[in-house]
Amino acid sequence: MLQCVPYARQVSGIQIYGDAHSWWQQAAGRYERGQAPAPGAVMAFKPHRAMQLGHVAAVSKVIDSRRVLLNHANWSPINGRKGQIERDVLAEDVSAANDWSEVRVWYTPIGGLGTTRYPVHGFIYPQGRAPSRLQTPPVQLASAGQPTRGLSNADRKAQRQAEKRAEKEARKQLKQIEKQRREYAKYVKQQDKLRRDTARASSPALSSPPADPIGDLIGKLGG
Repeated sequence: MLQCVPYARQVSGIQIYGDAHSWWQQAAGRYERGQAPAPGAVMAFKPHRAMQLGHVAAVSKVIDSRRVLLNHANWSPINGRKGQIERDVLAEDVSAANDWSEVRVWYTPIGGLGTTRYPVHGFIYPQGRAPSRLQTPPVQLASAGQPTRGLSNADRKAQRQAEKRAEKEARKQLKQIEKQRREYAKYVKQQDKLRRDTARASSPALSSPPADPIGDLIGKLGG
């Protein structure tokens, strides 16, 4: 069984120890912190309901302003076992201000994000790497109402290619997530059928009532 803290420390390189709920405060003055997701950063969850020790998860990819993929441990029980590692699972910002203060996270047993909104402190960035240096900034595309002068044909071509690659990668990730959802739904259906079959097989068969020729005769004669 692997806890979330040692796994997040391993994949991010952030050397903080102690319960997950203490990471945000411990990072103050040691690591940069912020509200913007970035690959390599650690999302620090606040304690919430049964999750009193909080949670930490490493960002593996930023899909868009509301969605990221996470690598983390000890979140979903998989095949009935806790402490499992999950890679590239979806998390969605559901905060009103789009500041990543509340998120929904992929939960394998239901094959989806679920309805629980988990409060988040923010993101802790690895030592020496500010958010702007954690990933290559996305290419800024000119809007329809903006002039495009100053861009060469090669620049415009590079922009279009970058946009296509980003869209292709996002579709690929969402396709994988949908595949996981379908596979889990199929698994649940199979388990339900197995439980029904087992219940039927274990139910005692109704035995025929013992023969009662005298009672039958009385019935026929009317008492």
